[in-house]
Amino acid sequence: MENYHDPVKSKTSGTGGKRRKNKDKKLAHMGSSAANSRLSEKEVRQVKKLRGSGIKTRLKAVSFINLLTPKGIQKVKMRNVVETPDNRHHARQNILTLGTIVDTEMGKAKVTNRVGQDGVVNGKLI
Repeated sequence: MENYHDPVKSKTSGTGGKRRKNKDKKLAHMGSSAANSRLSEKEVRQVKKLRGSGIKTRLKAVSFINLLTPKGIQKVKMRNVVETPDNRHHARQNILTLGTIVDTEMGKAKVTNRVGQDGVVNGKLI
């Protein structure tokens, strides 16, 4: 149970009576570890089953980005990660997240989707 947090803050009420849980933990409320999609030469994807017969494709390693250009959408090779807004260490480790600025063959681009949850990297030129 990696990302499950108990919502009850106090074990007792104001008068001293014990508080009890009104429901138990469920597997549907449990999270998972971060995908940490990296820039790599070969592409690695992982398919995860969800509740209700859904699936989610987690991207582990990738080398290309679907880039929105004035000519349309093009598949372009990425060189390296320049800047990550949420964590400065991700740029050094070449981890892709939403809002990451990447150096590509056509210039700098910004990632516009949640890479670890969508299974592809989409972006637009800066």
